[in-house]
Amino acid sequence: MTKDYGLPPRAEENRATVQARLAESAAGGGTRETFTVEWRGKPEHLEVIEMEVGDLYYNPATHRIRAQADHDLDKSAILETDPWSTDGQRYLGRLLQVVPADPARTDPAFDELTASLKEFGQTEPGLITHEGILVNGNTRRAALLELHGPNHPVRVAVLPASCDWKDVAAVELSLQLRREHRRDYSYINRLLAVEELVDQGTPLAAIATTFRSTAMRVRQDQWVLSVIRQLIKRSETSGERLSLVAFEEHAEKFRELHRAYEKQYSVNPERADLLVENRLAAMLMGFAKTDVRFIDDKFRDAYLSEKLPDGMAPDPAPSQGGVAIPGLGRAVQGPSLAVSAARALTDAVLQARAVTQAGSSAPTEVVTAAQDEVKRMHKAMDEAITDAGRAARITKRKQAAPARLADANRSIEQCVTDLVLSRSQRSLDEEAFDDAIVELRKRLEKLAVEARRTVGEPGDGLSWLLEATGKAR
Repeated sequence: MTKDYGLPPRAEENRATVQARLAESAAGGGTRETFTVEWRGKPEHLEVIEMEVGDLYYNPATHRIRAQADHDLDKSAILETDPWSTDGQRYLGRLLQVVPADPARTDPAFDELTASLKEFGQTEPGLITHEGILVNGNTRRAALLELHGPNHPVRVAVLPASCDWKDVAAVELSLQLRREHRRDYSYINRLLAVEELVDQGTPLAAIATTFRSTAMRVRQDQWVLSVIRQLIKRSETSGERLSLVAFEEHAEKFRELHRAYEKQYSVNPERADLLVENRLAAMLMGFAKTDVRFIDDKFRDAYLSEKLPDGMAPDPAPSQGGVAIPGLGRAVQGPSLAVSAARALTDAVLQARAVTQAGSSAPTEVVTAAQDEVKRMHKAMDEAITDAGRAARITKRKQAAPARLADANRSIEQCVTDLVLSRSQRSLDEEAFDDAIVELRKRLEKLAVEARRTVGEPGDGLSWLLEATGKAR
């Protein structure tokens, strides 16, 4: 259900101004500027008028700042209860200017937009409702206010008078996802937009079309957002918790995590949970995706456990009686000891990050202890990943030669099929075929020589190759 934020204080005055200027535009004759949007399933050509930038309102429902809104919980509460107030609008304006992953810093993209508006002016119109609520052009309003103040004129197209909050959300999404749009939604805000459409009952295929994606990718987005919300809940400690923006820069890692999870889940669901927890701990400590790829379901037992300092993320005792299902009076088996231990480490990382994040109000001694713990865990994880990477490279070298022979076998099998087809059509180039066999014999002889030097005890296959090429002695 789309939330209704009500109407801003100047709604009636803005309606009158908009209607008057639309009437002036219609009566003026000549060529009038229009702006085309997708309106309730079909293109709609909208009239463009001028309004004073200070008379317009930021859209509290914009998907662009949904994740960042929780950065300041007190101000976020104002957005929910009174988004049209001076404080609410000022907070929205600030959120539109900051880096999505770090709301404490101004986004360089906003600085670029401000510089462009200063040098070239407004190149395309914004979009408003009759009440003066900006559906598109929120960030431009913030830049124009900073440059010229509230009395500066701004060109805006006007949506039909019947526009409601569901229309506002749909039009904003359609405009954001136009290919020529310059500033994309942040990763988390995209996930929230997908969730909103799912909650509205929009079919996955339609959502995929909206985002120029696939239904599989939409399901992946749902899974990732669900995991992130669980992580936020698990991070709660000492009155602090992580926010959505804390996961903003992990987009590729989450996508790779989901693919690895799906692959492992088809083989062993419990090992898939173990893989997820192992990788999450490393992701949250800031390791690169190329490092995280070395982590699998066996990583903790094979590499990490021996590196962890004594007392860090101790293995929890096994649960008794399983996990109760509310309302049914029954219980199911809880997570295994291995999964519980991996989750304990992930929780330790989450909670340490929560109390050490910027703006934390946790006591100094708690912050200091968490920082020390993160350093020790990072050192242990780094050493374990180094060992895992070394083992992976060794395994890859061991498998390289057999894999190439397997590829050659498939090529020879295809060659047999091609020979059968050429015989029926009498199309074989016999001289070229003979030349290729001579080259094959040379390669097999070289293979036999190097294999004899490498393999201590030849098996049946290598013994045959040595005899066939005359390299047995």
